[in-house]
Amino acid sequence: MHTFAILVLGAPVSSQSVHTAYEFARAALAAGHRIERVFFYHDGVLCGNQLQIAAGGERALPVQWSELAGAHGVDLVVCVASALKRGVVDEAEARRYGKAAGNLQDGFELSGLGQWVDACLKADRVITFGP
Repeated sequence: MHTFAILVLGAPVSSQSVHTAYEFARAALAAGHRIERVFFYHDGVLCGNQLQIAAGGERALPVQWSELAGAHGVDLVVCVASALKRGVVDEAEARRYGKAAGNLQDGFELSGLGQWVDACLKADRVITFGP
């Protein structure tokens, strides 16, 4: 069995990479593998935005990721620098910057690139899903 660190770079509405990463993570977990961390970076941070509304009865990817994380203990980390630039904030950052509310999906956390480095050191496989 392998331990994976997964990097997601693409935006959920304009790139297949977020959905492909999600399906890969589901399959890996079903096969008995472990996921150390999923790190959302660049436009991938938009996957942590709980304000996304899926079209036509589809389930929003942030909700799917959140449920997967809850069911399997997967660590979902959104790069704080990339998130702030794209308007994705948790409650603490919303207060810090004088915003009315946070919009980070439950199950995700904001953190820095150190979390990605840590995941890469602990994993024996590193996979990137690009834009």
